[in-house]
Amino acid sequence: MNQNVVIAIVLGALVLIAAVEAYQLMSLKDKISSGGVQVATAGAPAPQAAGGGAPTLPSSLENLPSMVGGC
Repeated sequence: MNQNVVIAIVLGALVLIAAVEAYQLMSLKDKISSGGVQVATAGAPAPQAAGGGAPTLPSSLENLPSMVGGC
């Protein structure tokens, strides 16, 4: 097979994939703007301690200074 033909086929496939992804992105954008899809937040905020003190840390972060060698 000629090298130019192979390059043309690969380029055509990449353009086709890009067109499909652009269509999917536009349809997802339309669904989000119309309220058909709800966007979730990255995580729940840390609960506040009673009395307005410092917030409590999740259990995975309680021993963080010792894990990274902090003081």
